Amino acid sequence: MDKFRMMFQFLQSNQESFMNGICGIMALASAQMYSVFEFSCPCMPEYNYTYGIGLLIVPPIWFFLIGFVLNNNVSVLAEEWKRPIGQRTKDRTVLRYMFCSITQRSLIAPAVWVSVTLMDGKSFLCAFSVNLDLDRFGNTSFLKGMSETEKIKMLAKIPCKELFDNQEIRMAATRYIKCISQACGWMFLLMMTFTAFLIRAIRPCFTQAAFLKTKYWSHYIDIERKMFDETCKEHAKSFAKVCIQQYFQNVSGEMQTFHHRRSHRDDSDDDDDNRMSDEDKLLGIRAQDDMNKVLWNWHACKPALALRKDQIDGENNAKMNGTANGAANGFVKGHTHDVEKKEWAVYYSKV
Repeated sequence: MDKFRMMFQFLQSNQESFMNGICGIMALASAQMYSVFEFSCPCMPEYNYTYGIGLLIVPPIWFFLIGFVLNNNVSVLAEEWKRPIGQRTKDRTVLRYMFCSITQRSLIAPAVWVSVTLMDGKSFLCAFSVNLDLDRFGNTSFLKGMSETEKIKMLAKIPCKELFDNQEIRMAATRYIKCISQACGWMFLLMMTFTAFLIRAIRPCFTQAAFLKTKYWSHYIDIERKMFDETCKEHAKSFAKVCIQQYFQNVSGEMQTFHHRRSHRDDSDDDDDNRMSDEDKLLGIRAQDDMNKVLWNWHACKPALALRKDQIDGENNAKMNGTANGAANGFVKGHTHDVEKKEWAVYYSKV
């Protein structure tokens, strides 16, 4: 359990690197799935286009949604978008930054799938074989006497090797469509690479302060949510422990006496420290209604992001410092702030 806990803490502290690794694994998985996937074109005019284009579009959409599901920041983004304003305003630039970051990672696997599919060319051949003009690929005398419907059915059988009789024309038509598909694949890769280059190159041209601000507060929102969940877990654990201890102590006086004797006999100091730690983790919230109110207030009215020192402690420290300085310099309490404290240096001579 300790090893799994350490691994979980490591993944939480290195979430960005972990998500990049997940995106890379999904990209490799998409390519591997396509290589394992058995492409079977229906070779029918009514279904060829739907099957070919569907294979090119539907799996990338699935990979894109899986990328959103596996990203923990999606829930953070949704909560920040839907929460009431309360004492803390919403920064739309931070929300846009989080959404763009999630989208960029989720697009990696779909881009790999589309690239591999276009480079292979099978789906392109299945979708557009009906639109070919076979006169440019060789002798088409076997098509004479066929009606237009029969020709379309014959063209739809080009992706299926065992159903098309003239293999010479089939090979020529297949290579022609695959060349077009590979050209589209290279254009797609070039477009994606150029877009990524523009994003990387244009970003420094804008104000870096705004970018750092959005990046900082996006990290803050994520860390705040994690720490709130951890605090709630610690409170729930301490609440349950104290509640169970009080229950057993109230059920039987003998059990309570035995518990006190055993605790004092073994190690009373450690038990007292554990009790104090449990009491500290309760943070003064000892009732179910109070905890529900705290949770509701956290959702409905989050505290403002403006930290300030405790005024009471500051005033007490000022009074204590004023009293000490006044006593040291011979001034009455209440007038020490008007006069600066003097420092005296004494020199000793050996003469």
